[in-house]
Amino acid sequence: MTVPANTTQTIGQTNLREDLSNKVYMVDPFKTPFLTMSGRTKAEAVYHEWDTDSLAAQNLSNAQIQGDDATADATTPTARIGNYTQISRKVIQLAGTLQAVRAAGATNKMGYQLLKASKALKRDMEGILTNNAARTAPGATTAAVTAGLPAFLTANTVFLTNGTPAGANPTGTTSAGSETFGNGTTARTDNSTTAAISETDVDDLAQLVFQNSGDCVDYLLVSSKNKQAISKFTGPGTRFTQVEDKLLRTAIDEYETDFGKIRIVPDLFLARSRDCFAIKRPYAKVAYLRPYQVVPLAKTGDSDKKMLICEYALEVGNERACGGIFDTAG
Repeated sequence: MTVPANTTQTIGQTNLREDLSNKVYMVDPFKTPFLTMSGRTKAEAVYHEWDTDSLAAQNLSNAQIQGDDATADATTPTARIGNYTQISRKVIQLAGTLQAVRAAGATNKMGYQLLKASKALKRDMEGILTNNAARTAPGATTAAVTAGLPAFLTANTVFLTNGTPAGANPTGTTSAGSETFGNGTTARTDNSTTAAISETDVDDLAQLVFQNSGDCVDYLLVSSKNKQAISKFTGPGTRFTQVEDKLLRTAIDEYETDFGKIRIVPDLFLARSRDCFAIKRPYAKVAYLRPYQVVPLAKTGDSDKKMLICEYALEVGNERACGGIFDTAG
């Protein structure tokens, strides 16, 4: 149709008010399962230490003569293991003018920016704590690095051994009696080949944890791809679905082994999707030398600067209660 002559339209008008919603839509994920579910403890030095111990080996020849004098059994010292605290931070600096003007959703306010920074910092820490990194001492010009989970796990591990290089556990260990424990001084070696995670992998891991600790882990941290792969496990039989059932259930959120139930938890912020971690809660902790805190920085001009900072270390109380599946195609 033809627009009648001299009809005023919005085109070209200079006095129209903008229509900008006062909401800000952000869908970036920020859940950090390992950081959330791990225990919390206090560090009091840059090098945080703990003791790990083990029982003497089973003695099937423990038969004694009547009336014999008792002789002392050999005792062994505990294994002293430690990790360095790492400093992670986010810094926000906003000009005074930016904070004075009106913006949709109050996005120019310091509180909003610090909230975003806190979520981003936790995502960083989730990856750092699960990263295949050995501990590094601080230097005058170098930052300390806290060893990640893979650097402590040597007893309960399932991984590929073919390929060049072949998969291998960390070589850095500390002994307590007849047992050795990963101490975070070296990273593990990745296999050059990866493979899809299987039911056999999970079953083997559960068996190893039971043999070495007499217990079952609480949860298994996996990538989103590995979570879907686990949901395709069939167990000892075949799944059946009623034809009239309109709801198709394909997820496995809990895997029951011969030694207990393991909760399957997807984690978007694992340092590497190829790694899966079996965690027993009391034995995986984050030790905080300086908990999360907001520190106002010196004002040097027409702006405000604040730093969100945290200093922490991973503590693996006894690696034999935890474990990992490595070299997956996740």
